[in-house]
Amino acid sequence: MPAQASSSRKPLCIALVAGEASGDTLGAGLMQAFKQRHPDARFIGIGGPRMITEGMESRVPMERLSVMGLVEVLGRLKELLKIRKDLVVWLKSQEPDVFVGIDAPDFTLNVELQLRGAGVPTVHYVSPSVWAWREKRVLGIQKSTDLMLTLFPFEEEVYRRHGVAVRCVGHTLADQIPLDPDKQAARKILGLPEDARVVALMPGSRNGELRKLGLLFLQTAQWCLQRQPGLTFVMPCANPERRTQMQAIVADSGLNLPLVLLDGQAHEALAACDAVLIASGTATLEAMLFKRPMVVAYRMAGLTFRILKRLVKIGHVALPNLLAGREVAPEFLQDDATPEAMGPALLERLGPTPEREATQAEFTRLHHLLRRGADHAAAEAVEQLLQQKGRLP
Repeated sequence: MPAQASSSRKPLCIALVAGEASGDTLGAGLMQAFKQRHPDARFIGIGGPRMITEGMESRVPMERLSVMGLVEVLGRLKELLKIRKDLVVWLKSQEPDVFVGIDAPDFTLNVELQLRGAGVPTVHYVSPSVWAWREKRVLGIQKSTDLMLTLFPFEEEVYRRHGVAVRCVGHTLADQIPLDPDKQAARKILGLPEDARVVALMPGSRNGELRKLGLLFLQTAQWCLQRQPGLTFVMPCANPERRTQMQAIVADSGLNLPLVLLDGQAHEALAACDAVLIASGTATLEAMLFKRPMVVAYRMAGLTFRILKRLVKIGHVALPNLLAGREVAPEFLQDDATPEAMGPALLERLGPTPEREATQAEFTRLHHLLRRGADHAAAEAVEQLLQQKGRLP
């Protein structure tokens, strides 16, 4: 039964920081669930549009934290360090009851360390990829974080091994997305013909991702169209800035594609499509939950890629492949990501084949695995920490 806020104590103050769209989704879900338990709770920190809708007092626009890659962050390092320094000073003055850092570990873990040192209980929501590279980062997490909330079951073991309190809560998207998405309803919403062969293009939600993948995805679409002229392409744009950026990329490409740019509507695009060409990241999890066959691509700065290639100790990068423990979606990284390589793989996934059916069955199994009532499980875990720390009766 939800705990009730006592009339004799001040409302709970929950500090949160999210650095990108996926974190904004998780943060909004956590806030919504927490408000059901504590309707007068106050939420402060940094969040995106969904968290702001739920009542977040965001100190700076979330997009200022969105930077991809190890090398790419250097150009923004001075700004990011100032944002973090100012945020910590302000949060200490607000004396929150708990701090929740949502993903963005290079930014949030240091905030957690400083606030924990000031007596604020800390939670990290979304495990860094310590199981893939630099496991010793867990030692730093141990110092900065009272509780780790993971999305995936396989992530728990490494934290238990190092004595870090951990709980797997699943993923809020697995709760929100239906087990059997309605393709025809989605096509009706988007104005697409019922019998069209639709490919979704999802090169990412960040400026840097579109710069590296936008044209590549258009060229791959052109390669496929030349071989299957009846294809239709849809591309969700995360916000007006990304739409403007993508419109410029389309214009500069000189390609004449049957392409529909969408304002948001990523879930409708995934429900409506027959297959998807997609950037590695959280979006691949969404494609998996919609049971859509996918081809995964990614490009980053050459130096970043060379560093990661030496450090990463796993064979896959796409979340569906990591969850399945095998390749259920082909991956094309860096120089391997070309239209000539990705095009055939994409066309192969458009047709009804035994492999496609097997992939959809595996995606359904994984969907069930991640359905754990994530928002309420995360809120319950945070509440239990508050009780342990004497912040709640």
